[in-house]
Formats: sequence, structure tokens, C-alpha cells
Amino acid sequence: MVLTELHPVSVKRLPEELGERKMREFLLEIDSCVDLNRPRIVLDCSRVREIDGNVIHLLLHCLEEAMKRNGDVKLAALPPEGSEFLQITGVSRLFDIYETTAEAVNSFSHFPPPAVVPALVVQATQRGSERAA
Repeated sequence: MVLTELHPVSVKRLPEELGERKMREFLLEIDSCVDLNRPRIVLDCSRVREIDGNVIHLLLHCLEEAMKRNGDVKLAALPPEGSEFLQITGVSRLFDIYETTAEAVNSFSHFPPPAVVPALVVQATQRGSERAA
């Protein structure tokens, strides 16, 4: 079994408004967080006044960059209107969303169940069917 080093969870607070300059600054911050193996990022959305196309683009960019490195991005403290908009657009299905930043950070400490290797499952079922014959 190969153990990978777990890095601390990075918490980034989205700015209240995302103009072009703020968007570039935030993307640079995110790029520095994902520049490692298995990044774990929580995006605190508590200050966001409105979730629009720019914010969704930003969220998806963060998720894409983290996933390229086998990491994950979780959202926290979404305003109710923002949560609705993410559900309407279908983007909410891509993220784990938490009420508070602390809940999102703590969720990274729960390890997912071990992955089952498909080849092993096939071999086990073949052996079982050979015994039955």
C-alpha cells in the first residue's frame, strides 16, 4: 500500500465582488494552492453577494485544477440565493457544500472507503463461478 502525504487544507475566501482584476488575483492564489499533489481546498463563499457566471467559472476552474492533481475542492457558507443558483445550473452536483468553513475543513479528515480494484473483483467472481461448476 502506498501512502501519500496529506497536505493541510487550504481555506480561501472568495472576494465580495469578482471584477476582472480580483478574478486574476484569486486565480493566482488558487494556482499556488493546487501546485502540489492531492490539494485539499475549501472555498469560503460567505462574502459573495451574487453568484453569477464569473463565480461559477471560477469555482469550476478551481475544481478542475485540483482534480488534475487528485485533489478536491469543497464549498462553505454559501448564501441561500447562491446555493439555489448552483442547484439550478447543476453545478452543485460537482461540489460537497457545507454550512460552515469548519465543517468543510473537518470533512477532509474522513477517509473515503478503499477503492476496489476491478480486476480483483473479476478474478474473485471467476473463481466463485469455477467452484460452482
